[in-house]
Amino acid sequence: MRWCSDVFEILCHNGEKAKLIFPINTCGITSELVKDLMAESIEYRFGKVYRLPHRIQWLSDNAPSYTAKDTIAFARMMRFEAPYYSPESNGMAEAFIKTFKRDYVYMHDLSSVKTVMELLPLWFEDYNINHPHKGLKMMSPREYRNMQNKLEGCPV
Repeated sequence: MRWCSDVFEILCHNGEKAKLIFPINTCGITSELVKDLMAESIEYRFGKVYRLPHRIQWLSDNAPSYTAKDTIAFARMMRFEAPYYSPESNGMAEAFIKTFKRDYVYMHDLSSVKTVMELLPLWFEDYNINHPHKGLKMMSPREYRNMQNKLEGCPV
């Protein structure tokens, strides 16, 4: 299993910038923020656990916040193989950013960072639950994960 993450900005109409960091199951992002993101990603997917149930590769672009000693130590403690640079990691992250901006950001009110931050949970929920993906046989990420879990006999 591999995860990657990246960072992107949304420029609001009033000149403010919303900076986002996200994981895929890939500017001021610190080691602390990356570790928090890793911990939140684990909790969201596996519940409250002290470490991953199996090793997962966390792909990144090897920016300083990902290669910091604290980040690497935390990642290894949680059972991430990190930092793990892979040429496709940046491509996956960039493809997500392109799709997300095209289908959500550019279609909605960008009047301020406050407005964007209020809309983000709705956009991510739609992306994960409803948005079909060519790479997932035209299923949403949630539909695909549920199908995989059923095939593997895992609880959904």
